[in-house]
Amino acid sequence: MENSFAGAYASTSAISDQRQKIEQYKQILAAVLSSNDVARAKQFMDHVLSEDVPLVVSRQLLQVFAQDLGSLEPEFQKEIAHYTLSQIQHHMISFEEQVLIIREKLAELYESEQEWSKAAQILSGIDLDSGIRVIDDKFKLSKCVQIARLYLEDDDALNAEAFINKASFLVSSSHHEVLNLQYKVCYARILDLKRKEIDEEALEQALIAAVTCTILAAAGPQRSRVLATLYKDERCSKLKIYPILQKVYLDRILRKPEIDAFSEELKPHQKALLPDNFTVLDRAMIEHNLLSASKLYTNISFEELGTLLGIAPQKAEKVASRMICEDRMRGSIDQVEAVIHFEDDTEELQQWDQQIFGLCQALNEILDGMAKKAMNLQELLVEVEAAKPSEKARKAILHGRALPYLISSS
Repeated sequence: MENSFAGAYASTSAISDQRQKIEQYKQILAAVLSSNDVARAKQFMDHVLSEDVPLVVSRQLLQVFAQDLGSLEPEFQKEIAHYTLSQIQHHMISFEEQVLIIREKLAELYESEQEWSKAAQILSGIDLDSGIRVIDDKFKLSKCVQIARLYLEDDDALNAEAFINKASFLVSSSHHEVLNLQYKVCYARILDLKRKEIDEEALEQALIAAVTCTILAAAGPQRSRVLATLYKDERCSKLKIYPILQKVYLDRILRKPEIDAFSEELKPHQKALLPDNFTVLDRAMIEHNLLSASKLYTNISFEELGTLLGIAPQKAEKVASRMICEDRMRGSIDQVEAVIHFEDDTEELQQWDQQIFGLCQALNEILDGMAKKAMNLQELLVEVEAAKPSEKARKAILHGRALPYLISSS
């Protein structure tokens, strides 16, 4: 029998008429597949992919084979399909369409047997970024979502996430509601499997981290804005570190016991030593207390400031000068007198308020004047209509040129 098939291959390949050759090969393929003989099927594939068979003929035969693959016995189908894929590997560019069909048929078989990961692996071998075939975004999205869904059936969030990430670049331009919904479902399942859902405990930890980082940030306008946002958030009022958040937001000077209590909540990297021999916490607290002092004092000597901040006067001067230069604090330094003068913007705000008040008052006066003029005009119109003047006199009165007519009428 083997010799008869070998002879059939030789005689068929010798046929010069291409149409007749293809028909003859199709008959041989049907006989091979109906025999359920793996060895014969492999021999046929080796021959079809060899140089003895023209590429045009090989493509048509593999197309027929791929389409008939689903009708074969499961084990026979798996073995011959895997063998064909491995043999085509070196000719992938020439048989992309046929490989796609084979992989889809094989994946359907694995899926029917609930071999989810194997089905996903088979589909993941499809080249969705091929430069030979034109593949639309909808097909790419559907395959990425399908592969992710199959991996998720085996709770494999890692591999599923890789394909959902690919799909994320395509879903934004997709108008296919079913696909978009399947994408969202897969994404939600991945988050669930990776336990990324935000529960109350995780939210509390996030708020604590946000408050801590803001308190440790460089004192200045930007920090003050973030502090205001956190302080007004009702959820922060339930946090353990809320008392220090409140004092920092209200620009109150923090004492050593309060700073030590806050320090116990910090992580090691938040207590790291900086090049100026201050820790991150030390620098943040010194700058905060200095900014708070600027709201309480008009001026203060270096020595008194150093005592207030718990550092040497020279270091206090250095910190103050840096904050003034960086526009994080308003003031000036008198090095001769060793005094820092703080500038308060209260007076400027009051002037601004007065200017707004004056503008609003002037606007009210204008509106009142317009209302009075409108009333006077209405009264004038009534009197004019009652006097029944000529049309020329009436127009003159309305345009403010009524004096000659009033004199003549008198």
